[in-house]
Amino acid sequence: MLGPGWNLPADAVYPTSEKGPDGKDYDGSNKYVLRFEKGQLPPVAASGFWSLTMYDEGRFFVPNALNRYTISQRDNLKANADGSADIYLQADSPGKDKEPNWLPAPKGKFSVMLRLYMPKEGPVSILDGSWKPPAITPL
Repeated sequence: MLGPGWNLPADAVYPTSEKGPDGKDYDGSNKYVLRFEKGQLPPVAASGFWSLTMYDEGRFFVPNALNRYTISQRDNLKANADGSADIYLQADSPGKDKEPNWLPAPKGKFSVMLRLYMPKEGPVSILDGSWKPPAITPL
């Protein structure tokens, strides 16, 4: 049980990931990236928003030097030359130029949750499965 009541899917969806595509637990001793291809950020209504949060083994936010506990559309993500956006999930800084896209990880196991508030309905939507979050991959 994660919480006392969740929103209805039309109001919010919370895809959660605890293991990488290799089936291994995420661990802050490794480096990971979540890449959103150009035009493929999480589809939410204009009145909604998305955010990516990270939790330690006890399901608590991860204390870090940046005091950053989420990355969202409200942040100024730095786009790659091809228009994609990489979010770095790791304990150590990926470098000053990539820190705007860095969600600091603990030194041990962690999980991530992508929150989509007011997900879009229509041709590209998490509600009908036509949009899926990209895999988090090791660097």
